[in-house]
Amino acid sequence: MKGLIDTIKNIWKIQELRDKILLTLGLLLIYRVGSNLVLPGINPDSLAALRSQSGSGLMGILNAFTGGAFANASILALGIMPYISASIVIQLLGMAVPSIQKMQKEGESGRRKLNQITRILTIGITAAQAPGYIANLMSQNVELTMSPALFWPLATLVLVTGTVFAMWLGERITDKGIGNGISLLIMVGIIATLPQAFLQELAGKYERQGGGLVLFVVEVAALLIVIMLSIGLVQAVRRIPVQYAKRTAAGVQYGNMSRQYIPLKVNAAGVMPIIFAQAIMFIPITVLTYTGFQSDNMNSFITMFSNIQGFWYNFIFAVLIILFTFLYTAIQVNTNQMADDLKRGGGFIPGIKPGKPTAEFLDIVLSRITFPGSIFLALIAILPAFAMVAGINTQFAYFYGGTSLLIMVGVVLDTLQQIESYLLNRHYDGLMKSGRVKGRSAVGTTSI
Repeated sequence: MKGLIDTIKNIWKIQELRDKILLTLGLLLIYRVGSNLVLPGINPDSLAALRSQSGSGLMGILNAFTGGAFANASILALGIMPYISASIVIQLLGMAVPSIQKMQKEGESGRRKLNQITRILTIGITAAQAPGYIANLMSQNVELTMSPALFWPLATLVLVTGTVFAMWLGERITDKGIGNGISLLIMVGIIATLPQAFLQELAGKYERQGGGLVLFVVEVAALLIVIMLSIGLVQAVRRIPVQYAKRTAAGVQYGNMSRQYIPLKVNAAGVMPIIFAQAIMFIPITVLTYTGFQSDNMNSFITMFSNIQGFWYNFIFAVLIILFTFLYTAIQVNTNQMADDLKRGGGFIPGIKPGKPTAEFLDIVLSRITFPGSIFLALIAILPAFAMVAGINTQFAYFYGGTSLLIMVGVVLDTLQQIESYLLNRHYDGLMKSGRVKGRSAVGTTSI
């Protein structure tokens, strides 16, 4: 405890770090307040049906990501997710569109251009999603205090403005705050639902035949174990030793001075495979549901793939995650580029020839570590279903795995790593006296 107090004092002594943390907390508070402001023209007392609908399935996931704003019909109901979607689209286009590839290689100027394109695309995606959200509101018999003809354009404008405002908050946190603003907004939205889910689960265990306090303690212990396993998945790397040929510059000899490594992450794809798999699973079902196409086979199909506790849903979900993990890892990690960079820098892997043999070796190693990583990622993704089957309430079960848990773990680790870097740069002890906090090397919007 004394070490923790000393660390907090050290953090408070660094004015730059203190100002960044306070600014970040202030902007996050503004975001949480906005998440509870109901859209103009809606009677808040008529939102019970929407809150009930947002308890499970796709709506439950969206509500968790927005910190309850989706179920509250808030001005920030669509949250930051349209920005995430736009970032993913830009990243995927970077593999096929030469102009975007060129901007990705232009450094800071190219990054500014891509950010501007991403912002414009975010507005377009939000404008397309807003009418769908409003239509869902109307289908829940939400009571309006104005005419529908006026409510539709006003609500659309407010939802688009809300997402732009959330995007602005995220960028301010990244530029002026502790960093990783978009990731922090998502994490805060997820954590905001944790206290209520925790209390509901505790109250449920005290009900008749609920299991009591002992069973609740077992559930919390299981959650802690899952969190530790998730931390291991996020941090796990395979280090490939690299040596450099001796070279002389300005009379100083370089090379073979110390052993260096190429860190290949076991889970280089992050949570993106889960996000893609969820989209594949939910979008067709959602389209079929709202188009009103009815048949016995179609209804059984919708029922089977809407049941997140069902066998076939989780089996196909896990298979899709494994496939997308290999696909996204191949996109993210360019072994040919790594081999070329090593060759140009005079580096080589002991026992492996530079150039193409190095790329092939890295590709083989990456495939071998990605396979168990993808299986472990799939298991974590479907753990909430097992938690629900075990009797844990739906909201609390979401924290046992899936995108929510991995985002929280990754963002917390990276934030702690940044704070520790400030402490070490000011010659203070880090957050941990034994070892250093290991987070993701870069947490951008596309790695969430």
